[in-house]
Order: sequence, then structure tokens, then C-alpha cells
Amino acid sequence: MKKSLLALLSLVLLLAGSCTKKDEVAITPLPLSCSFGNGAFEWNKDTRVSFEGNEDDWAIVKTAFTETNLPVSYEADNTKTNSIRLELVDAIEEISSPEGYSVHVGEDGVSIKALSDAGLFYGVQSLIQLAEQGKGRVQCVDIVDEPRFPYRGIMLDVSRHFRSKEFVKKQIDLLSHYKFNRLHLHLTDAAGWRIAIDKYPRLTQLAAWRKGKTWKEWWNGDRGYCEETDPEAQGGYYTKDDIREMVEYARLHCVTIIPEIEMPSHSEEVLTAYPELSCTHEPGKQSDFCVGNEKTFEFLENVLTEVMELFPSEYIHIGGDEASKAAWKSCPLCQKRMKEEGLKDVDELQSYLIHRMERFLNEHGRSLLGWDEILQGGLAPNATVMSWRGESGGIEAARQKHNVIMTPNTYLYFDYYQAKDTETEPLAIGGYLPMERVYSYEPMPQSLTPEEQKYITGVQANLWTEYIPTFAQAQYMVLPRMAALCETQWSAPDKKKDYEGFLKRTVRLMDIYKLKGWNYATHILDVKVNIAPNQETGKLDVSAYTVDNAPIYYTLDGTEPTAASLKYEDGLSIDQACVLRMTAVRPEGNSRITCDTISFSKSTAKPISMLQPINKAYEFNGAPTLVDGMTGNRNYKTGHWIAFYKNDMEAVIDLKEATEISSMTLRACVEKGDWIFDARGISVEVSDDNKAFKQVASESYPAMKETDPNQIYVHTLNFTPVKTRYVKVKALSEKSIPAWHGGKGNPGYLFVDEIILN
Repeated sequence: MKKSLLALLSLVLLLAGSCTKKDEVAITPLPLSCSFGNGAFEWNKDTRVSFEGNEDDWAIVKTAFTETNLPVSYEADNTKTNSIRLELVDAIEEISSPEGYSVHVGEDGVSIKALSDAGLFYGVQSLIQLAEQGKGRVQCVDIVDEPRFPYRGIMLDVSRHFRSKEFVKKQIDLLSHYKFNRLHLHLTDAAGWRIAIDKYPRLTQLAAWRKGKTWKEWWNGDRGYCEETDPEAQGGYYTKDDIREMVEYARLHCVTIIPEIEMPSHSEEVLTAYPELSCTHEPGKQSDFCVGNEKTFEFLENVLTEVMELFPSEYIHIGGDEASKAAWKSCPLCQKRMKEEGLKDVDELQSYLIHRMERFLNEHGRSLLGWDEILQGGLAPNATVMSWRGESGGIEAARQKHNVIMTPNTYLYFDYYQAKDTETEPLAIGGYLPMERVYSYEPMPQSLTPEEQKYITGVQANLWTEYIPTFAQAQYMVLPRMAALCETQWSAPDKKKDYEGFLKRTVRLMDIYKLKGWNYATHILDVKVNIAPNQETGKLDVSAYTVDNAPIYYTLDGTEPTAASLKYEDGLSIDQACVLRMTAVRPEGNSRITCDTISFSKSTAKPISMLQPINKAYEFNGAPTLVDGMTGNRNYKTGHWIAFYKNDMEAVIDLKEATEISSMTLRACVEKGDWIFDARGISVEVSDDNKAFKQVASESYPAMKETDPNQIYVHTLNFTPVKTRYVKVKALSEKSIPAWHGGKGNPGYLFVDEIILN
């Protein structure tokens, strides 16, 4: 039980993927091609590994074998029988990526060829998966494989909650065996500075420490910092020797660590330690560097110089996200800079900083990487954009012929909840990101031309840690979603058509996770429930299944289902209000219980059509969501809400026959920080022929104030009873976010979940 995570992961991935049948490939991620032959190779105590190459390449090759449970010994000569022969070659048919490889398994031995040491490393990982699955017996097979994207990463936030170098190494183990090649370390943020800089000792004496064990305690407290010597100090940082150790460990696992030093914002910790770099010179008052102050650039260049001495990565990430820029508007130095440089607004002032930082990095042979806000005010000439606010920033950058790493929050933020029932989950930042959604992500926007698509060079998931204070919770948030991500990054798109097959491969992981005491999410073992309005019958049709075909039991009265409850067979129809709960019954224990509260109104399960489009990012099940008898909670990404952006919600419900109604209720979810606002007005119109409509009720609502709470707003319009067949409901979205908001002047989102007619 003391084996390293590397060894454990080899075993796990073996069960997640191997060639178990002649026509079945279960390697994770799926290879480009895999063809089977007759017979098998027996890996035993007499098997030898041979490789002719330089010392550095040999070190990486040995790392790939280090922790396998199978016997490994080495010899210099190229043994012809009972051997695993590794060879660097100049070309492999069908392979263009330098990380590509081929594996030939014959009865007398194994040959792995690759274009680089990384390719050999990945070839060995695939072989180990096959061999450990068969307890040393590997079916004869030929594999040709290469990654879809050259950049395959995960971001780990070590600022909000500091992680030891041992923790980082464990993440590297995970990454390398899933064939990731980038670990992006978010080293600095308001919550703490995490890297020693010799020239600025206060960064680790003060800015790396806070009172409050968790980020939440600190955030809800005074958000202050304390000296490292304070008995209540929480935090930490990496020494330069720590960094060197992690970088070398990563290199041996074919992983490059990319450091991120935030600028111009998310820098409260720096500006507390060195307040002269802020516009006010007051500690703890600002999050943005003063761009008009030349000392700011002296500081940033000195920091980046020391960072570049430690990290050989081509990319240096400079953040660039979520700058308030408010202080710049009144700061004499910033205004002077704008005048001297001919900058028309603060967006261009931010762009000025980004351009200067890029020139500095380029002069030192490095490339600038930043979040998609670096597009604001004009993109630096050689910058690479990491698109997190959806895909629009990445699309824009690609059209400008800039490299792009896709990391949209709606698909790839691993700090989001994995279940709709958030009350049973560890506290998370919000959102809803089940593994199915991760697996479904297609990083190549179809709106780009083939030439523009070439600039999409990578995919990354992000693990922000505001609400993830422990190693166990970090494991829970990435396992097994990492498996879905790795296939998005590595496997060709045509290999990702069988999600159910992927689940069956992945479910094999669970026993190994349990055996090793890992903390992991088991959501794929839960009952998958789909409730859809049937416009023909006026009922709600329920379908349910489990990945392993475990029997399903349910109740309709809200009580806990057991094996003694009603058994789900081939479908279920619901025509009245109820609380539907389901569980999968297995010998090792029942799954978690699903819970769907269903209500019925005169609009439930009726035909509905939209007169204005639903926002594609939050379309989910589309218009039927508004008549499916279910309302959402505060998590607007669960699929119970649909969104409208830059246009209004306008729907027509067909009651199918003349029906008396006297009220309409519509709910809106408000999350102002995410640009989600309440409706500005609602109206109800009726018609007998779906052509001529008469308004029967309307209300207008003022623009939201900064003090208005984030919550679900319930709007009920009562009117004189009217008998009608068609009902048009219109809800006006916020077209111009108020001036107090960071998104002022932009449209706001409108999220609605159900139209209730009675």
C-alpha cells in the first residue's frame, strides 16, 4: 500500500483500458489505430528491456518502467527474443507528431518505436496497460498512435490553497500516465504568493501567509496577510530548490511545468508587500498594478527573470484576467502614461502592459501565454490565448492568427460540481460539470476555417482551489473526469463517438480506486434519469439506466427507495405531481439516490415553440425545459435552466384546446458576478389561432442594483380569467448592464427554468 501514485496509476489505467478481446481496444486514451493478431507475448521474470540512446533519453525511458508491478530488468544489447526493444527512429508511417509511437507485440517480443523520448514514454504506458491487464500476457497487436493536440494540460491553483512539492509530484504522476504533457501552476493570486524571489523577500515573508486555515475563512474575514513568523500563519511557498526538483521530476515524466505570475490584477498580496507598486500606495486597497509607474515594470521584469531561470518552459503565463482598471482612470501616473502613449482607454492601457511584457519575454526566448482578457485593447503580436470565458476569445485569437489553448469553463473547470444534487457533494464554487459533458467537448470550433483551426493547439482543464483545501478533495474533483479529458486531448475525434463504451472502460477503475484508498467520484455508477415532456400524451416520460445494467428501484412519494421498492423496467410515465427517487442496487452497496421534484400545471408537457433563440452555451434540452414540470436550484448550469443573451425570451405554448388560465409564473436565476440578471419586463398574451394575440398582463422591472441579492426571482402575473389555446410569454433580458458592474454596458444573461400556467 506504500507504492507510489505512479505504480497505482499504471494499474488503474490498465483496468481503464486494455485490449481485452481481439476486437476491443480499451487503452486510455484510445490510440489512433490498433490491429490484432494471433498469439500473445508473455512478459515474465526473464523479459529484458533494451534501448540504445543517450543518457537523458534512457533516464526518461526508465522512468516509464519504474513502478510497474511486472518484472523489469535491462541489458545493453538488443535482445531478439523475450524482450521489449525500444528504438528512436526518424520516421513512422502515418505519424507526424514528435510524440507519436508504434508498438508491435509478437509472440517473441515487443518493439516500440518513436520519434522522441516522449513518444517512447507514451508507447511504454500503452504497453503497461495491456500487460498488467493480462497479468503479463499481451495479445499480439500493432498500435500506431499520436496525439491530436501538442498541448495537453491541467492547471493546478496552488495560490488559494498551497500544495506541497510532494502533492505536485503526485499530480505529475497522474498527468504522465494519462499522456498529458503540461502542468500549469497558478503560483500567484490574492490568496498567496507561492514562489521565492530573491530580489523581493517580502513576497515570501508576508505575501505568502494569511490567517484563516481555508480560503473561505480568509475571504470572509479581513483578507489580510501576516508575517511568516506569526503563530497563526497559514500558507507557504516553494523554494528555488523545490522548483528545480519539481521541474526535473516533471521532465522525466514528459511533463513541462508552466508558471503563472498574475498581472496586472489578482495582485493584492504583492501590493500589500510592496504598496508603492499600486496607484494609491496604500497596502491592501487595490488588486491592479499601477501601469503608469515605471517601478511596476522593473518589479515585473525582475520577477520574471528569476522565474525564467527556474522554468525552462517555452510559455510563461502572465494571467491578464479580470482586471478592474478602476484606479487607472484617476491615477495621475496612469493617465500620464495613456496620454504619452496615445491610448484611448484603460483597455488599451492594459494592452500596453501586456505588449511590454511580451517583448521582454520574447527577448529572453520565451512566449507569452495569457487568459482571453489579453485580447482587450489589442492582442500582443506573438501572444498565445487561453480561452476560458467560453470559446469566443479563442475563436477571435485564431482568426487573428494567434495560437490558442481551449479551456472553456463550461466544459473544463474541474472545480465545478459533478452532480445536480449539490447538498450531497463537497462544497464547490458552483457550476455543473458531469463527466459526460467533459467527454462531449469538441475543442475545434466549426466556425473557423481549416486554416484558422490550425491555431487551436491545445486543450486544458483547470482546478481552481478556493473550495478545495485538501488532497483528498482534489483527487475527488479530478478522478475520473481526467480520463474523459485525456481522450478529448489525445484521441482523434472519430474515436470519441461511443460514450457508453468509454464508461464501461472507466467503471473498471472504481475497484482499484477503492482498493488503494483513493477519494474519487462515483457519479457514473448512479442512475441516469431523463425526464422529457411527451407532447402527445401530456405526460412526462421517464427513462433510466445504469452503466453496468444494475437493477433500478424507485419511489414516487419522496421516500428512500430500496430493493423492496418498485422496480424500474422499461420506462415510466408521470401525469401528476410527485417526488421521484431512484437508486441502483448492487451487492457491494446501493448507489446514491436521485431526487426529482415534479409539479404539474396547465402548461406542463404541452407543445412549446421559441420565437427568439436560446443561447447555445446554455441550451441544454432546449424549449421543453420550460414545460417539463421541474424547477432548478441556484446552480444555473444543471440543465434545469436555459439562457438568453442579446435577445429576449419569447415562447408560445399550445394548450391543445381552449383552457381557462388566470396566472403565469416565471422564475429567473440571478448571479450578477456571472453577468446573469433578472428580467426587465414580462408580458403574457393569448390567442385562439396562434396569429392574433392579445396582451392580458405585463410588468416592468427596474435595472438591478449592486445591493440586490443573487437568488431565484419568482415573477407571478395574475389577470382576469381567460379561455384560450395559445399563450405567448415574453421576458425581456438586460440589454445594458448597469454602470456599477464590471461588465457595464454589455448585455446580461437571462436564465429561466419553467413557465407555469394556471
